[in-house]
Amino acid sequence: MNCEICHLKELEVEVFQVREVLRCILHTILFHRALGLVRPKDVDSEHFEITYVQCGDAELEKKIEEKVDHFCSWVEKHPNKKGQVLLSFYEVKNKQASWFTNKVERLYWEQWHVNLHVLQPSGAHGKPHGGAKPARDPGGGGREESGSRRGSLEASLREVLFQIIRFVNEKKDHIPIPNPDCVSSFPYEITIPSHSDSSFGVEIFKRMLQTGHPTMLS
Repeated sequence: MNCEICHLKELEVEVFQVREVLRCILHTILFHRALGLVRPKDVDSEHFEITYVQCGDAELEKKIEEKVDHFCSWVEKHPNKKGQVLLSFYEVKNKQASWFTNKVERLYWEQWHVNLHVLQPSGAHGKPHGGAKPARDPGGGGREESGSRRGSLEASLREVLFQIIRFVNEKKDHIPIPNPDCVSSFPYEITIPSHSDSSFGVEIFKRMLQTGHPTMLS
């Protein structure tokens, strides 16, 4: 089985924007790959003039929040670094058990690489932790710069959302017939960097081995 892969445009985000950016992207992908039994819910972004759609599935929302929390924890330990979240869709095939293989095999048919470059806040430009107020900027230059960065990120985030929509509209032939047990979503998993960056690379390599020859789309 070939696996379609989409590398989303890298976004430069500040620490306090990471959570909302990931929510927006992950929910958008999962909504567009959802099955019929969903309750669409419009959500206005907390930081951007953007509205995205969720599936209205409490279990899915909980899983996304857990993974976003884990990525934010990774960001705290790896400041000013590039990180990647991998969203993979798969189908489950039963295999004959042996000494070396599991009985159930995951065949990955689509992967989304969400690329973020998390910038360290500096002075008045970042959002402080613990509820402390940012330092005052009498000249207002910091506010203008921060507003400019936010506007640039918002425009880039819109580009990523359109990239998602283009991909889902153009790439359909690889989608498997859903299992009757799937109610609102195909089986999926969200992989984030571990505290050891090398192990995340190994994990992605294992995915590529399992999916055969991937088809790339930027």
